[in-house]
Amino acid sequence: MIDLAIDDAVAEITLNAPEKLNALSLDALQQMDAAYADAEASGVRSLVLRGEGRAFCAGRDIAGVDPETDDVPGYLGAVERLMRRIAGFPAPTFAAVHGACLGVGLGLAIATDIVYVADGAKVGSPFANLGALLDSGGHALLYERLGAHRALDLIYTGELLNGADAVAAGLFSRAMPADELLGFTRERARRAASGPTTAFLASKRLIGRMRDERLWDAVAEESRGQEALRATADYREGFAAFQQKRQPEFRGE
Repeated sequence: MIDLAIDDAVAEITLNAPEKLNALSLDALQQMDAAYADAEASGVRSLVLRGEGRAFCAGRDIAGVDPETDDVPGYLGAVERLMRRIAGFPAPTFAAVHGACLGVGLGLAIATDIVYVADGAKVGSPFANLGALLDSGGHALLYERLGAHRALDLIYTGELLNGADAVAAGLFSRAMPADELLGFTRERARRAASGPTTAFLASKRLIGRMRDERLWDAVAEESRGQEALRATADYREGFAAFQQKRQPEFRGE
């Protein structure tokens, strides 16, 4: 599910469940946390995060999840721990995003230092179809970079941005054709690994301090809100509709 490869001073972590568009279960989150810990222990000087197959990450794997017994705090707690691990990684980190980048996938991208994205990637919050709350720091990202009106527009509609539009809106760093994405990202990671790592980390810590209060406050508030929504009829209907591959029928309850 989660692969780690190290080539000289560059680590590459791959989400490798293409049959489910790299959607992440709790076990996969824990595997990913361990992969980051192993990469850190190896002393690499840069890291690339990518997804195998047609997508970067389609969000949480809710196949077979019962909303009545779902351990929302446990799952979102694991997401926050992983995001903090990624954000605090002691080397420059890069994400190569293609296909779907949704939900927790968006959170992993948020936590990475630099995101390069394929022109045709699909980025955003599909939670309008689930009766659930955008999580993984998405509120902080959208508000900070798009403003309140555009953020709520995307949340209410569930509209997804393509990669080019996400870059134009300021969400990510650069967009490019999909067939150029991974090679470009790997080249940038190699360049960073041969650079002044100590200076890069000083900048990373400085930018991190400016970002952290809003981001981690949002993550905590999202977790509380998600747990509260779990008791609603719309949340249960959203889950059931997704699992049954049909349109949900929400009643505002």
